[in-house]
Amino acid sequence: MGLESRIKPISYLKANSAEVIRELNEGAPPLIITQNGEAKAVLQDAASYYQMQETMALLKLLAMAQENIDAGKVRPIEGLADRIRAKAAGSRTDG
Repeated sequence: MGLESRIKPISYLKANSAEVIRELNEGAPPLIITQNGEAKAVLQDAASYYQMQETMALLKLLAMAQENIDAGKVRPIEGLADRIRAKAAGSRTDG
């Protein structure tokens, strides 16, 4: 089933909404809805939508992490315990 079979006019959606929802919930690929010959919306099942949102959030976190690495804001884990002890010792003497 090619992408072209998943492109439908809005009139198709209006006439077949229950069937479209059933198909999507049974695992059919997203449906592209057109209006006046132009793609205007994409319909997909809720589970796929939520999964896509989680994936996008993870990709954003990875991009932020890469930016921090590139900016030199990340230090290696080696020596972490020593840095924590030194910071804790410094805060005790500041008090």
